[in-house]
Amino acid sequence: PPAHSRSDWIGPPDKHSNLRPVIFYVSPEESPLERRLREARQEAQACDQRFWARHNRAFCQEKEEFIYSRLKAKGLEIRDETGQKATLNAEEMADFYKDFLSKNFRKHMQYNRDWYKRNFTITFLMGQVALARALRWLRWKKKNVGN
Repeated sequence: PPAHSRSDWIGPPDKHSNLRPVIFYVSPEESPLERRLREARQEAQACDQRFWARHNRAFCQEKEEFIYSRLKAKGLEIRDETGQKATLNAEEMADFYKDFLSKNFRKHMQYNRDWYKRNFTITFLMGQVALARALRWLRWKKKNVGN
């Protein structure tokens, strides 16, 4: 982001996680509470990035292995005679998706639990920051109205 920017910047989707990374704006007057909020958001982003990059890599690898094993069982090659990549029908792929989700159910449940905890913390910190800013503004207004 340019040096004069005063907002967060959102980048293009990451090729592994498909998540859009955020470069968080750091205010020169950032309070310790605002810093905690920004760091909590950054940590949440990093956790999401790690989880989805690992998950998507495993998904792609297992999907390729599944397709290869099914094609091999049918006596087919990965590429057909025209050089096109061979595919399976929707029913066969539905079997893979169902098995993959079942096998990773616990990982997804743990991720969801952690996601809710992190986001509850972020929401709580956002409330504290908003309250602190409102009180700071009211004190400033009261001080300036008296002049």
